Amino acid sequence: MFFFRWRLFLLIAALCAPSIVAAEVVVRYPRPESAPDERSYYPLRLLAMALERADIAYRVEQHPVRMLQGRALLRLENGDGIDVVSTMTSTEREARLLPIRIPLDKGLIGWRLLLINKTHASTFNALRSINDLKRLTAGQGSDWPDTSILRANGLNVYGTSNYAALFSMLESERIDYFPRSVTEIWAELALYQQRLAVEPSVVLHYPTAIYFFVRQGNTQLAADITDGLEKMIADGSFEKLFQRYYGATIRKAALKERRVFELKNPLMPKDMPIGRKALWFHE
Repeated sequence: MFFFRWRLFLLIAALCAPSIVAAEVVVRYPRPESAPDERSYYPLRLLAMALERADIAYRVEQHPVRMLQGRALLRLENGDGIDVVSTMTSTEREARLLPIRIPLDKGLIGWRLLLINKTHASTFNALRSINDLKRLTAGQGSDWPDTSILRANGLNVYGTSNYAALFSMLESERIDYFPRSVTEIWAELALYQQRLAVEPSVVLHYPTAIYFFVRQGNTQLAADITDGLEKMIADGSFEKLFQRYYGATIRKAALKERRVFELKNPLMPKDMPIGRKALWFHE
């Protein structure tokens, strides 16, 4: 009788106990390498909104330590404190990591305006073709895919691992221009507008995209991010967030009024979803 009563007590206690809430799964995203860098604001918000739609309770956090992009990708690959990175795709990166093939920026990373030193504005007024640009020197991150793309198209590029140093190099005339995405250039100019300017007549274009990447084998997280982004595309919240962050800068760029210098992208993966028109920005 005692044993029966004890089992009954345990059963009643279990039924009356509050439901056990599953622990949150923390997803760590890299912190930008410099404090003024605003490029992570949009992908971080997009990632959080996508994972809110998952059945698993996720919490997105930035890693406490600032790190270069190459370091963040290596730590992601090795499962060392980073779970998701948003970065420009390439065949090499897709071989090392697991891509979520939805362009976060609708391909705007491949629409490049030229950040220049104000004192050299007349040099750029004379640009009429990509051959004119070949006489000048661009600055880029040494581990960015853009560096290889620009060089493959015959452009001179000075590469450095220090993102912030590129602006100082442009100010001191060690490089002639710094190609920046439509989504990046205006926020960056606000920090350096005393000496720098956006060249008003030219835009470089090559097909590419920024994706979320996770570690190879982390299929659950990849599936949940993919599903969340697809739901956001379907209900319009993806486009709403995109326009909130970039609508004004797209209009300010006035791309239809610029000469477009088309470049080839030898690093473009074959599985890029070019055929899904709704995923891409159209001039």
